[in-house]
Amino acid sequence: MKLTVLGCYAATPRTFTNPTSQVLEINNELFLIDCGEGTQVELRRNKIKFGKIKHIFISHLHGDHFYGLIGLISTFMLLNRKTELHVYGPKGIKEIVTLQLKFSNSWTGYPLYFHELSAKEPEVILTTKKVTVETIPLKHRIYCNGFLFREQPKPRTLLVEEVEKYEIDVAYYKGIKKGKDAILSDGSVIPNDKLTADPEPPKSYAFCSDTAYHPAMVDQLRNVTALYHEATFLEEHAYLAAPTGHSTAREAAAIAREAKVENLVLGHFSTRYDSILPFKTEAEDVFPNVLLADDGKLLQF
Repeated sequence: MKLTVLGCYAATPRTFTNPTSQVLEINNELFLIDCGEGTQVELRRNKIKFGKIKHIFISHLHGDHFYGLIGLISTFMLLNRKTELHVYGPKGIKEIVTLQLKFSNSWTGYPLYFHELSAKEPEVILTTKKVTVETIPLKHRIYCNGFLFREQPKPRTLLVEEVEKYEIDVAYYKGIKKGKDAILSDGSVIPNDKLTADPEPPKSYAFCSDTAYHPAMVDQLRNVTALYHEATFLEEHAYLAAPTGHSTAREAAAIAREAKVENLVLGHFSTRYDSILPFKTEAEDVFPNVLLADDGKLLQF
């Protein structure tokens, strides 16, 4: 599981930082999460192939999280894209995008599907052979969702030497990897646990931005491999967090600790700070495994 951070700062773009956008790769499938200004430039800078993006997830309709979307959709059209594109986001996102396409007379030449979200409880919004995606209701100034990506369970690992020892035909390998016992020609049964080993546990990634401190989501985040949680403020500005619907680094770490996640990734830093290193320091007082997002950073889990 690989995460490429395209932008992870709050508010307006700067010449050296970008608003929120990231690409998650799971088993060679790419998912674009949020699409702030400059996203398509950062996709090129990080050598991510546009054509591999089939699903875009927008957390909410504040500009620093989706103002790059219309540009990217239009660029796909200019590149003669034919593959369908699915956009998941709050109710209203279809109207916003199609209005821009209408008045610029720039309709896409590829199928464009919108999946508008309005539920206030977690819901599964995508299921593929490799991954499931469900919403994480967040606590912000407007309707906002995070997204939880889970790998589908992998098949069991075939112990080739054991299978060959019993002279089992390759036609039965697929079933054995799915957990079936092997039945030999003489009718004897070889238990599956003698022929296979446990697969690598499925990995998971939770994206939570923007949100105030929101313990209600802890159960849903339990034991995820990596949690990206916004940390707009340091403790010296904690008084700004709740009124603006944001969190401090310490609050993000508290969520990670209570959910028993493996790794915490901090992002959505306010541009008022000269350095993001203090965010890590403050979070590590609460939770040990803290990583800082930064534009262009590649994280593997």
